[in-house]
Amino acid sequence: MSDNKKHSSINTSGNVEPFLIEDVEWQTFSHGERFASRYRQLGEFGGCSHVGVCMEELSPGKQACPHHYHHLEEEQLMILDGALTLRLGDKTYLMQAGSYVVFPAGQKAGHSLFNHTDAVCRYLLIGERNPHDVIVYPDSNRISVRLAGEGYNKAATMDYWESEDA
Repeated sequence: MSDNKKHSSINTSGNVEPFLIEDVEWQTFSHGERFASRYRQLGEFGGCSHVGVCMEELSPGKQACPHHYHHLEEEQLMILDGALTLRLGDKTYLMQAGSYVVFPAGQKAGHSLFNHTDAVCRYLLIGERNPHDVIVYPDSNRISVRLAGEGYNKAATMDYWESEDA
C-alpha cells in the first residue's frame, strides 16, 4: 500500500488515504543503557503536523524518556499491550492494557514511563506538536526551549534586569 516514506498516505490528488499501521516503518531511539524505545510516527506518516500520534514499544528494563512536563503541550497515553510503571510527580502507577492517562499542558508534575516487566509494552502516545513548547526536566534541573532548540540549567536563572545597563 505504501513505500514507508513520510506522508506516503497522501495520494496524487492531495487527499489523505487510510493506511495500515504495519505500513509505517519502525524507528528506534536509545541513549545509554537506561533509555530506549521503538516507535511508529502514525500522525506524521498520515501528513499531520499539529497532532502527533505514535505507537511505541518499551522493552523490559527500559525507560522511554527523562522525567518531564510541558508548559504548552498536552499528551495522552493509552496502553495497548503489556504493562509499565508511570511515574507522575512523586507517585508511581501500574498501567496495563486498557489504562489511559492525560498529561495536561502546564501540569507541573513530571511524567516518565519505565517497563518494570519481562515483556514488551505497546502503547499509543498522542500529543500536540507545539513549536513554542517549554519542557521542564525536574530530575536534572533542565529546561528545554523548543523554539530556540536549546536547553538550559534552571540553576542559572537571572533576574529580569540582571546584567542590563541602567
